[in-house]
Amino acid sequence: MRMQKLLLPLLLLILITALAACAAPAADTSQSASDAAQPADSSAASSAGEATMKSYEDMVVGYAQIGAESEWRTANTASIKEEAGNLGVELKFSDAQQKQENQIKAIRSFIAQQVDVIGVSPVVETGWETVFQEAKDAGIPLILVDRRADVPEDLYATYLGSDFVEEGRKAGNAMIEILGGEGKIVELVGTVGSAPANDRATGFREAIADTPGMEIIASQSGDFTRAKGKEVMEAFLKTYGDEINALYAHNDDMAIGAIQAIEEYGLKPGEDIKIVSVDAVRGAFEAMIEGKLNCTVECNPLLGPQFFDLALKVVNGEEVPKWVPSEESIFFPDEAEALLPTRKY
Repeated sequence: MRMQKLLLPLLLLILITALAACAAPAADTSQSASDAAQPADSSAASSAGEATMKSYEDMVVGYAQIGAESEWRTANTASIKEEAGNLGVELKFSDAQQKQENQIKAIRSFIAQQVDVIGVSPVVETGWETVFQEAKDAGIPLILVDRRADVPEDLYATYLGSDFVEEGRKAGNAMIEILGGEGKIVELVGTVGSAPANDRATGFREAIADTPGMEIIASQSGDFTRAKGKEVMEAFLKTYGDEINALYAHNDDMAIGAIQAIEEYGLKPGEDIKIVSVDAVRGAFEAMIEGKLNCTVECNPLLGPQFFDLALKVVNGEEVPKWVPSEESIFFPDEAEALLPTRKY
């Protein structure tokens, strides 16, 4: 009996020790399982994040184009459509036929269709705030292409295009050189209220401001079209005739229309009336080769690749500059023949 009393505590001690030994591995196994689960959770979260990223092939883009008012615009549209096809982007394209109300309708249609991003070349600078706000409220980023809009910067993601003021300065400096610092100039302005018309006029005036012999005697809109450029130049010639020494045209198409008017009037374009214009389209190079145009300032229309690159970045939440400028040059007749075969527009 006494022996049993002595063995009982000893047996209890052995049992407690054994139970503790069994419990320890179970705790370690639980901790290991928790550790193993942690990377799996991170991997799943990473995969979910990657799944939300868009590629070109699953991106839908709405593009509200101005119209087809010039050779430049035709090349610009072709660049957008061609690059969309190359990348596999679903492009919803609208031609506004030079009307702001049509562009606004197109943007609202794109919003209703829940596109991923909207590109727009604003026909004029003002009158966009309401519809741009609608796009922002719908969570659809908007990219300005070729032309700026007079709206708060938080209403658009970025502007892709030229420095129109600098183009005007280049044209003005070229005109000073061509005229030897003295001459009476008529100006064919682009679409009234448009960014390129406003800025090319500003830049040109800045350039000639310190040259007192240079004078702009008349300025009128030719709406960036060849037909209107011819019509307005005819009016200039009727009013001022041989008094005109030079023409500054805000784009090549208006300049080419004006060349026809000058020839019909009996004067020699490029000689009797010096001509400087903007865009550097193939037609301008042909006119320089013929001696009818004295200079063209480049404005690059082939913006498709840059536009879709920006669109994908914006849709995927990447930061982009507020302005992405295009690279441009200036050309004179002595290089026109050699460069013409290389021009894509």
